[in-house]
Amino acid sequence: MATAAAAAVIPDGRRWSKGSGSPSSPVTTAIFLFFFVVVVGVLVSARWITTTSHLSVTNLDQWRSKPAILTATQTTSIPAIPAAPPPPQPSYSLSCSAPPLPRDPEIPSNISQTLGLLLSPNASSTSTCAAIPDPPPLPATANVSSTCPAYFRFIHEDLHPWRAAGGITRAMVDQARTTANFRLVVIRGRAYIERIAPAFQTRDLFTIWGILQLLRLYPGRVPDLDLMFDCVDWPVVHPEQYEGENATVLPPLFRYCADNETLDIVFPDWSFWGWPEINIKPWDALQKELNSGNKRVKWMNREPYAYWKGNPDVAATRQELVKCNVSSEHEWNARIYKQDWLKEIKAGYKQSDLASQCTHRYKIYIEGSAWSVSEKYILACDSMTLVVTPKYYDFYSRVLMPMQHYWPVQDDSKCSSIKYAVDWGNSHKQKAELIGKQASNFIQKELSMDYVYDYMFHLLNEYAKLLRFKPTKPPEAVEVCSESLACQAIGNEKKFMKNSMVRSASDAGPCDLPPPFSPEEFKALQHRRKKSMKQIETWEQKASKPVDSKPRELHAFPSPKRFI
Repeated sequence: MATAAAAAVIPDGRRWSKGSGSPSSPVTTAIFLFFFVVVVGVLVSARWITTTSHLSVTNLDQWRSKPAILTATQTTSIPAIPAAPPPPQPSYSLSCSAPPLPRDPEIPSNISQTLGLLLSPNASSTSTCAAIPDPPPLPATANVSSTCPAYFRFIHEDLHPWRAAGGITRAMVDQARTTANFRLVVIRGRAYIERIAPAFQTRDLFTIWGILQLLRLYPGRVPDLDLMFDCVDWPVVHPEQYEGENATVLPPLFRYCADNETLDIVFPDWSFWGWPEINIKPWDALQKELNSGNKRVKWMNREPYAYWKGNPDVAATRQELVKCNVSSEHEWNARIYKQDWLKEIKAGYKQSDLASQCTHRYKIYIEGSAWSVSEKYILACDSMTLVVTPKYYDFYSRVLMPMQHYWPVQDDSKCSSIKYAVDWGNSHKQKAELIGKQASNFIQKELSMDYVYDYMFHLLNEYAKLLRFKPTKPPEAVEVCSESLACQAIGNEKKFMKNSMVRSASDAGPCDLPPPFSPEEFKALQHRRKKSMKQIETWEQKASKPVDSKPRELHAFPSPKRFI
């Protein structure tokens, strides 16, 4: 447009020629070129000034919202050269230079020897790990893939007691040693383990394995830290024991579950990487199998009863559940099966395939001696889950809501409560099916291994921010790595480690940690839960006489520790 405007005001060259059709003189040509350059320069400068002045009075958002400003100059847009995709992360491999050390037949079979052998002086763990170079850290500009699921917000809640105390001191960590099974120290992305007491079966082994995979997934991103881990079911950090002078030694103890009366810090359980003693596969593979198992029998075609299979001998509440089984005297709409693991091991686990147990419209979740790892397997089945009033919670279950993800069952009247739930579901099939589907969607989408690792990352990262001392390697600790641990394992231990091993570092960073709950948000969650529970209680009371006058216990939900 600038060129066209200039041409309109430039004098016709024939006015400066001596005759029509005769060639112009050199002087005439020079004069013509001089005027041409001057006029074009003036017009272009005026155009530039106008456009620049317009941009200077508009803010960036307006500028982005008005692409016409960019096109008004009629410039030819040059396509941006697409950024080259980042080079693929190098793959991790597993190469064992020596066979595992021999097992001691005198050690009980319910204690894994792998970790003990790895940490023994006869093992070559230190030299094996030292020979492995540090993987390159993720770039600081790694993209955040998404916002973390809502249950990540409880990370802030779980750590609040120590934030309120001004941080975590070495004395606090040492206090947690009283009941811990192992101590974990991470320094510059390398893990050091001190075994304090053997855990039951392979709990400690696969918990440590999971942490090592986290270090592989996000190399150089996990900060230096020092923590104690207790692999026993029952939480032990009671806040009333750490008041007054004892508040300075409030122990930050990690474990798999907690309740409203304790401050234990919940962490993903070992079974996410496999439970070799009962042949439960790593979660990544099992999650896919459960999803496929859901498709074998449509919900409407499933058995219209509540199903439970497990070991009733571990808790009195489970023994009471057995009484709800169908009999010649009662039909409580429940089908209860005892799982004999010793018999099942000898039979090759033919009757314990979890993906084959999604054949009933309803499944029962009931705690054992404490919380149970079976929760995620049951919720993943598309069946409406009947949750017998629990006392404990794990790291993800605190966002599950009654009538959205599960149906609550009263612990003090299990049989009649189960019967009513099944009767209600069979009379409201679409609603019952929806509850089951919403729970399985939660498990499939928000409890993927990616999110499990991200939860671990954010929890450890936020924990490390609270440390008021610099972590150092304890004299008794031994460096461990994926290679040293897997190469010392045998049988299903080694198989599950290989199957759950992180193959390469993540190209992106972890999901974005959401903020803490506000007091209003926390109260709203409690109110919503209480309202749903009250609604179901009212329905049950109308359907059964006499009405039990005992107050109903709500589903385990963390007390608002920051707001009381």
